[in-house]
Amino acid sequence: MNNLEISSLFDKWNAALQTGDPKQVAALYDEKDGILLPTVSNQVRHNHAEIEDYFVHFLTKGPEGVINESNIRIFDSIAINSGIYTFSFKDGSEVQARFTYVYKHNGDEWKILEHHSSAMPE
Repeated sequence: MNNLEISSLFDKWNAALQTGDPKQVAALYDEKDGILLPTVSNQVRHNHAEIEDYFVHFLTKGPEGVINESNIRIFDSIAINSGIYTFSFKDGSEVQARFTYVYKHNGDEWKILEHHSSAMPE
């Protein structure tokens, strides 16, 4: 595993957003332990059903993300990618946010263990 492999996981997640299917996005999160702390909801999402519910609403906005700054660290079967990304939406608006993805390799593939996203304060 290397930084390129970890950075490609965001591309996979972003491509899942483009499908408009919340099930495809939720499937990228760890089945048992995945947590989402989303940008545009006060509710922490603790399981696939809650994560999928968040994306049902978020995907209606037509989001597309671009990473502006990425900081990747890899520790055995855990990888962390944190930094800044910008989302553009079909209505022409944009939001820049800080992100942290914690990935866990389950023996077959990388899954999102934790995803924290928060809008920039300024």
